[in-house]
Amino acid sequence: MNYREALAWLYSLQRFGIKLGLENIRRLLAELPVDLRGTRVIHVAGTNGKGSVCAMIDSICRAQGYRTALFISPHLVTFRERIRVNGEMIFEDAAANGLTLIRDLIADWDPHPTFFEVTTALALKYFAEAKLDIVILETGLGGRLDATNAVQSDVSAIAPIDFDHEKWLGDSLEKIATEKAGIIKSNIPVVCSSQQIEAEKVIRARAAECEAPLQFVTESYDCSPIALPGQHQKQNAAVAIAAIHAANIDIDDKAIARGLATVECPARFQKWDERTIIDGAHNPSAARVLAKTWREIFSDQRATLILAVLSDKNLRGICEELVLIASSVLLPKIRSERAAPPETLAKVLSSITPSLPHSIVPSLGGTLDLARAKQNPILITGSLHFAGEVLAHLHGEPAAFEECGQ
Repeated sequence: MNYREALAWLYSLQRFGIKLGLENIRRLLAELPVDLRGTRVIHVAGTNGKGSVCAMIDSICRAQGYRTALFISPHLVTFRERIRVNGEMIFEDAAANGLTLIRDLIADWDPHPTFFEVTTALALKYFAEAKLDIVILETGLGGRLDATNAVQSDVSAIAPIDFDHEKWLGDSLEKIATEKAGIIKSNIPVVCSSQQIEAEKVIRARAAECEAPLQFVTESYDCSPIALPGQHQKQNAAVAIAAIHAANIDIDDKAIARGLATVECPARFQKWDERTIIDGAHNPSAARVLAKTWREIFSDQRATLILAVLSDKNLRGICEELVLIASSVLLPKIRSERAAPPETLAKVLSSITPSLPHSIVPSLGGTLDLARAKQNPILITGSLHFAGEVLAHLHGEPAAFEECGQ
């Protein structure tokens, strides 16, 4: 298969949905086979901030001269963003060859591996052949039964836990934390950001059960500038640095400063131009942090808010946080099949603040034109999938957007 054919096959696996469990991925890794011995593995879970923590770990370690691999999800514009070696995305040929190999291997498997299981296997096979020092794995969903949890890690890192993906992870903070804390392994150190009390109790109990050394990181990193704006990123940086130390990876202060000054994590309060911010906040706690960061940067200036949210998210909870910084709201119709209809969002906004002007716009381009015609700074948010579509459009390459439900 060429890259386009391989991607089409992989995307077709989304019909199998999300199946949490480790049997298929363990079998895949055994039969490919995948061997990461001799590589330090840092495994990162959490509701918000785990992508930033992963990016910081990767950037700092590369600044020190280590050869790294990074596995993240979802992607923004191209699938290849998910799998990187030394900052470089997997090449199209390598992705196509790896997916062809996996397709032939699993042709008659029952149950058939899912989209995320195959993606994880592709990444790990690519990493195993790349002669690496450090692998950074971001969980896809939860932790305990996430495909990334089939790998033996050298440290488990947990970013802030809050409500998201309740359909899969449970309807209480305790249940969600139980799934996230499932990445904690026997005698393997755990580095954890400050948590709400319900989540902290679960993490402490799981670490004790596994006899895993546990460190809660309560301070922020304030020693040098961080390329990602917001007070919360100083906390994420402290977690990233603690995770590197816990994995017994030698780094110096210069590498930390250089790595944090150059770290890239698009759609995390990303400044596209002087007055346009793109952020992937997609649950109420992330929206709350986004509003706080907005005030840190723009003070009491209100935003022209361009909002699109996936239909399975807490629409009201997200809107309640964002209306506090909005002067008006534009609701575009976007490509994702999972997006909540703009009409639904309009009803939610009307019920929260009837006086806040909002309008539905049939196209993304038209929405951006309307926003630019206003004086206010622009905030584009509500979903990482939406952020990816916007970035492809702004780069002048809307066709480059490899839309994906997962």
